[in-house]
Amino acid sequence: MTAEPRTFIPTSAAPTGARIAGAGVDGDPHDLPDPATGETLATVGWVDPATAEDAARAAHEALPGWGATPVRERAAALRAIAADLRADTTAFAAVISAESGKRLSEATAEVGFSAQYLDWFADAATMPRDEGVVTPQRRFAVTRRPVGVVAAVSPWNFPLSIPARKVAPALAAGCTVVQKASELTPLTSLAFTEICERHLPAGAVNVVVGDGEKLTTALVDCEQVAAVTFTGSTAVGASVAARAMRSMTRVTMELGGKGPFIVTDHADLDVALEALLVAKFRNNGASCIAANNVFVHQAVYDEFVAALRSRIESLVCGAPSDHAVDVGPMLRPAHVERLERLVAEAEATGCAVSRAPLTTTRGFFVAPTLVEASAELRLWHEEIFGPVCAVRPYTSEDDIVTEINEWRSGLGGYVMSADAEHAAQLAGRLEIGIVGVNNGAPNTPEVPFGGFGRAGLGREGGLSGLLEFTEEQTVSFAR
Repeated sequence: MTAEPRTFIPTSAAPTGARIAGAGVDGDPHDLPDPATGETLATVGWVDPATAEDAARAAHEALPGWGATPVRERAAALRAIAADLRADTTAFAAVISAESGKRLSEATAEVGFSAQYLDWFADAATMPRDEGVVTPQRRFAVTRRPVGVVAAVSPWNFPLSIPARKVAPALAAGCTVVQKASELTPLTSLAFTEICERHLPAGAVNVVVGDGEKLTTALVDCEQVAAVTFTGSTAVGASVAARAMRSMTRVTMELGGKGPFIVTDHADLDVALEALLVAKFRNNGASCIAANNVFVHQAVYDEFVAALRSRIESLVCGAPSDHAVDVGPMLRPAHVERLERLVAEAEATGCAVSRAPLTTTRGFFVAPTLVEASAELRLWHEEIFGPVCAVRPYTSEDDIVTEINEWRSGLGGYVMSADAEHAAQLAGRLEIGIVGVNNGAPNTPEVPFGGFGRAGLGREGGLSGLLEFTEEQTVSFAR
């Protein structure tokens, strides 16, 4: 007898809006659209701020026991969660793709990437972090302890890997967690929490779904919450951080970036083109480190842009479940309208615009588009967050380094140069948290991820990501 394939897309008439201490909590029903068709995908529950406070209290009750759990046992739990994610890859990829519009192949890769975060922080949990310092007068022991209950606020564009990047280090450090799932892609977070519950004590990981501003505010204001890790726009992140400072609640902020992509006159143009297509169109262009402003040296501009135009015009736009598709839909109609408006403004100023064909009339689609930004445009100055590529020539490296650093939005960036020394020097001049040299996907769980300036505070990933959820204590002994 063949088992029914697992699905995380609910069909219940009483939609879940939270999971607290291992139990589902129903919420007010809200329809969730399928971005590829515009039709209703599922009905999800929204809960109120009081339920978010209940989740924080459950996490606080679980904190002493989880914090006292030996680190090797914590690590084993994280590895077990990772193993279950991999075992349920097909079901997770299907729900990620369905609710976010991400191509199915990319959704499958996101499941594997999320499991890698859990494995990495399982390893990191067991690494010695305490220090000993001896002076002629004193002997010092510096230890780290869990910061407490962590509120993890995640966006819609990577509905599994961003929560995993927050939950895994918090648990590894001995903290407990309340996730504020994106109300735009909540199904993945609800399913992820169910997986976590199999291997953790009740209340160690909880999740709430609902109005983003109201639930985030409730968690930030909750006296049981000791730290907030937030991914989202700079404007909203600044507001969350300011509110957190009222109670001196610790914040980690991964905010918006501008993603400069520099094609130097030393670049291998074939390598640069392939890297740009990944950096720009991965996740339908909706990535916080997506290539946003493409600078191409004047000496190679015509050749490179001609090749780029040809490739963009050949991209296939359609249903994310179709393996022949290169770019899927945007999440909501408002996202489509914004990008179409920005491209129309560029055309009205005389900029050359090229588009891939768009053959579907259903869903929320923007055709992959190339804009030669020969004039001052809002498109050039805003974070695009979609399948529109803005390109401009340059002649002076000093000028573009100055321009990029003046943005103060240094989250991710890219340097294309076949001269390794030149690439390293140029990357080092950029005030950017992570720079891809001759590659369009620079991040991995083992390294810190975060930004300079308005792009955020603190780091996720690497040992830095674990230490974000600890407090240091120094004990000084007389000698």
